[in-house]
Amino acid sequence: MDVKDNWVDIRKHFNKAFRSNFYVSIASVDEDNKPTVTPIGSLFLNRDQTGYYFEKYPQSLPRHAEANPNICALAVNSSVFFWLKSLFRGKFKSSPAIKLYGVLENRRPATPEEIIRLQKRMRATRGMKGNTYLWGDMQCVRDIRFDRAESVKLGEMTSGLS
Repeated sequence: MDVKDNWVDIRKHFNKAFRSNFYVSIASVDEDNKPTVTPIGSLFLNRDQTGYYFEKYPQSLPRHAEANPNICALAVNSSVFFWLKSLFRGKFKSSPAIKLYGVLENRRPATPEEIIRLQKRMRATRGMKGNTYLWGDMQCVRDIRFDRAESVKLGEMTSGLS
């Protein structure tokens, strides 16, 4: 799957995955080459094979970025309707999961536009106590540059998908 040619579809998939899971998983490797996975609920993909996430809670990702900035972000569409329809049909109409490979870049202050984008994503929970606790004070983001994408293959169910 070409990351540049399929970027629009990749962004759509990540949005659907977030709506069904509320997070994506980002895998990284520490200074001892030990892998770990971090759930991130604030990953946003831009229009140009880049993205960012708000770095308030992740502790291992910033440390790992110093030793090895390479990451893999996994977004799974866990919508029950999507899966039941696909199982009934015997085929997925679109990929159930996509992996994006990239490099963690600099941490920086979030722009007002990025904060608005986060607030828009979390608006369904606005007014709830937990919303303020989790997303009320997001100030820094970490940029990511993506260079490769891979659609997860599940045998016959995904045959014919790119």
